[in-house]
Amino acid sequence: MAFRGQFEHSLDAKDRLTIPAKFRAALADGVVLSKGIDSCVWIQTEASFDAMSDRYIAPHSPFGEGGRDMRRLINASAFDDGLDSAGRVKVPKLLKDHAGLDGNCIVIGAGDYLEIWNGDAWQKKSEELDREAATIAEGISRSSE
Repeated sequence: MAFRGQFEHSLDAKDRLTIPAKFRAALADGVVLSKGIDSCVWIQTEASFDAMSDRYIAPHSPFGEGGRDMRRLINASAFDDGLDSAGRVKVPKLLKDHAGLDGNCIVIGAGDYLEIWNGDAWQKKSEELDREAATIAEGISRSSE
């Protein structure tokens, strides 16, 4: 399933986030929550998390500092969890702090995974993306030639 769209949600008093209903079936077998590269939280299926790791992290030698650091960055902040009966997932404090989640959240689809953003941070990022869309597209087109 491709994750698309954006949805306003809130963390409850127990730091649980309700997953948008349209994504719950795809995440029913469990999720991995981890730090996003930006100030957000990634939510992936276990298979998607493992595929990302196999493709982008595993090929880099643990004998190089960059390979070790990326393994640490991704895996030390990864938490296996599952949706509860109400379709919620608990956001661990480490991830909550990383993304500055304080109640109002935006859940966005990012293709293979979801991202959870602080509402204000997402607004700023979204505006930045709108301003830079042509430059980003041009850069991507050059790298695929």
